[in-house]
Amino acid sequence: MKQKKESAFKPNSYREELLKVEHGLRGEGSGFTQNLTLLIGLSWSLFQLASASFILIDSIFVRAIHLTFAISLVYLNIPMLKHGDDARWDQRIMLAMNRVTILDYVFAIFAAFSALYIVLDYLGIASRAGMPIPRDMIFGFMLIVLLLEATRRVIGPALPVIAIVFIAYVFSGPYLPDFMAFKGASLTRFISQMTMDSEGIYGVPLHVSASVVFLFVLFGTMLERAGGGEFFIQLAIVGLGRFRGGAAKAAVLGSALTGMISGSSIANVVTTGTFTIPLMKKMGYPATKAAAIEVAASTNGQLAPPVMGAAAFIIAEYVNVPYIEVAKAAAIPAFASYMALLWITHVEACKLGMQGLPKSMLPSMKETIRSGWHFFIPIGMLLYELVVLQHSAELSVFRAIAVLSIMMIGQPIIRARLSGESVWAATKMGIKSWFLSLSAGATNMAGVALATACAGIIVGCVSLGLGQQITSFIEVLSMGNIMLLLAITAIASLLLGMGLPTTANYIIMASLTAPVLVRLASSVEIHGVDLVVPLMAAHLYCFYFGILADDTPPVGLAAYAGAAIAGASPIATGIQGFLYDIRTAILPLMFFFNHDIILWNIDSLPLGLFIFAMTVLGCVCFASLVQGWFINKNTLFETLILAFNTVCLLNPFFITGFFLPHDQRFWGYALGVALMGLLYLLQRKRPVTVKPLKVPRFV
Repeated sequence: MKQKKESAFKPNSYREELLKVEHGLRGEGSGFTQNLTLLIGLSWSLFQLASASFILIDSIFVRAIHLTFAISLVYLNIPMLKHGDDARWDQRIMLAMNRVTILDYVFAIFAAFSALYIVLDYLGIASRAGMPIPRDMIFGFMLIVLLLEATRRVIGPALPVIAIVFIAYVFSGPYLPDFMAFKGASLTRFISQMTMDSEGIYGVPLHVSASVVFLFVLFGTMLERAGGGEFFIQLAIVGLGRFRGGAAKAAVLGSALTGMISGSSIANVVTTGTFTIPLMKKMGYPATKAAAIEVAASTNGQLAPPVMGAAAFIIAEYVNVPYIEVAKAAAIPAFASYMALLWITHVEACKLGMQGLPKSMLPSMKETIRSGWHFFIPIGMLLYELVVLQHSAELSVFRAIAVLSIMMIGQPIIRARLSGESVWAATKMGIKSWFLSLSAGATNMAGVALATACAGIIVGCVSLGLGQQITSFIEVLSMGNIMLLLAITAIASLLLGMGLPTTANYIIMASLTAPVLVRLASSVEIHGVDLVVPLMAAHLYCFYFGILADDTPPVGLAAYAGAAIAGASPIATGIQGFLYDIRTAILPLMFFFNHDIILWNIDSLPLGLFIFAMTVLGCVCFASLVQGWFINKNTLFETLILAFNTVCLLNPFFITGFFLPHDQRFWGYALGVALMGLLYLLQRKRPVTVKPLKVPRFV
């Protein structure tokens, strides 16, 4: 019994460790280092808030200071190497005894000065553009090396290795075989472009990280610290717990709500999963399926507006549209995907014979809303600024943070006055909580900031002339076939995503394949109609498959997080989660050809809602096809109907184009709905043989 208790799952410890793994700050700093980290994180957040509001500063300066804070935090919190418990005493000294040492402090200082060099000598660098002096070369070289090492520490070796491969390609280009050769670049030009220009490290990815992504991550962290994450989970349980498979439905809704403010797969899993996965297991879901449902729901959190993942803001910059346009394009695919996952949880519950939770086991809806209704205020402010006033994403989230800050400080004061406790003590507690949330938001950004900066090296290599060579190679590899190119892009995104965060994965794939996708698609005809693919669709295609890598075995960090909580096999969880996420994989393939799904050139609300409804039905058909169950077990004939319906409802012109013009493609929707009704009638007549499970007793 004692052994069982020792091996029992500890949600808080798992959550802390997994979050540290994602964000990279997994050192064991204490004392001075811990206080210094707190101070740097707080200063970083205050700087970002100031630069978004009342401080007018050059964009390059903001990017450089942003990188300085991030790279300093990494070197001060993550040791160079790790050692095992069985290492000899001299090895432990050599390997920093599992914590940062003086050497790491030295690296932090040199890295900070290297990142700030462009600020300290900005006028000099600008006056000798393209002609760096030896001092420029030294600081530039140090920045590249220290950035690669910091990125290795924070997110692992995959991204630095890819960057090194691109760098090697730049210098070896003239000496390669003809089909891979290009003119290359000199060391002077390379250092200049990477570290003293906005085409390399200080390029678009780091700009988006510094200007917008930081504030959204800070907003999500502050809302979570204030108790918003727990409130959304409770709200999901209250609203859906009484339905069949309600625990899993609550996990999906809770992850959707949490994902809207966090934009992080692993953070989502460890935030909602610590509660929902054990609950699903108690309700009768196998451990693997319970973890996989949470992983699939959390992975899609990066797709859900208004926050989405960090890459969404880079899409806005690359496509040159306001962020609200990216959110608009992603809205139907994201929410249709969640509706399909809700259907999958229902199907799994039907297969297992599950029942809903009795009302006596559920919290009170009235009490739940009364305890956390105020968390809707900052989210409502964010949506009002983005959608109604149509302000920039940066200004919108800044104002939402301002409202949330007032709420965080004022909430303890109001509670103290109502309960007759000390108002001064409550004020100090509120201010302390606010400061700690600012610091936590900054430390959560370290991994994202360094990933975007390191990805900037790859983008810089592409802009040196390498991009044209690689895109030509990809075009030749696909043999001019758009479907083959889509498959290559999807597979490459999944493979890269095994070792890269979503943002870096998207930047690489979008830089290399998005232009080729758009250009190659322009030569395609479908039923005599030219295919015109908007740039937004190509970028979202890369984005979606990069996200799916979070639960793709054999790596899939989100799957590892869910499996750790559930006590299941990570590989089995990843495979099951990927099977659940296939419903999401079908969407980018469809909206690449059917642009109605991303609301391209559609501004009518009724039409948008109609397309959303049809997309949901299409995703339900596809999910039922994969799961082998609609309202009953599918026969072969019913499986064929579901496959046909999926195409009808997600891209009706594929079907109607044989006999109807393009503007009458909506008849395909009618055909799909009619066949879905027929399928319902066919399966309803057959008896369901699954025996219902008894609702477990909670003790």
